[in-house]
Amino acid sequence: MLSSQRQNKIMQLLRIKKMAKLHDLTVLLDVSIETVRRDIQHLVKKGQVEKIYGGIKYIEPVESLISARMTEQLAQKIAIAKRCAALVEDGDCIYIDSGTTTYHIVSFLKNKPNITVVTNSLPVAYELLTSTINVIIIGGTLRHSEKSITSNDFLFRFEHLNITKAFICASGVSVERGVSDFSLSEAITRKKIIDHAQQVYLAVDATKFQRDVAIQVCPLQAVSAIITDDTLDKSILEDVTALSLPIYIESPEQ
Repeated sequence: MLSSQRQNKIMQLLRIKKMAKLHDLTVLLDVSIETVRRDIQHLVKKGQVEKIYGGIKYIEPVESLISARMTEQLAQKIAIAKRCAALVEDGDCIYIDSGTTTYHIVSFLKNKPNITVVTNSLPVAYELLTSTINVIIIGGTLRHSEKSITSNDFLFRFEHLNITKAFICASGVSVERGVSDFSLSEAITRKKIIDHAQQVYLAVDATKFQRDVAIQVCPLQAVSAIITDDTLDKSILEDVTALSLPIYIESPEQ
């Protein structure tokens, strides 16, 4: 078993039990204590687990402000956004989700004026102010931390939209539990978009995988394809392709 596969198994266990003893992990993985310690050290460096006496403890992910995430994994996010934009065709009505990866899609759309962009992202709407692209902003409640608007049924009727392609983001992605987010209101908005869009593309950098956060949005099978970067672990790629789900792997420009 590869080290990445062992670490995935450790994280799967911790998401359920929250803590694990070193001895139990050696039995589960059928490896030596030294091998387990090396795997744990790797997970500690990634900030996913915390060492405790005789074992490890799961670190619950927390959401950071969108402004703080803008420069994280920037090259990977731009590469993902470029692929997303390449999928947009003349006449499309697309949805661009709030998030730092989907935000970068806008810069690649300027030569595609015959499209309509539906969004809940204020930064996306602001970037399109000087363009000739049609923009529809969903109605609802302002979420200050994400600079986004989460929908209220009495203010916005999604069934009136004919969205050909939706580009959504996520705080967590796993094969077992699908797409997840920290915010219930964001999750509800994404669910509505997924229900009404003809095609749904999940645009996430590799750091979001094998990570489950508070609110489940949808199973992975509910999206049409995943667009991510070339740092994705091979074992995760194998798990995703086993679902017969198309996945685009993008490399940042050098």
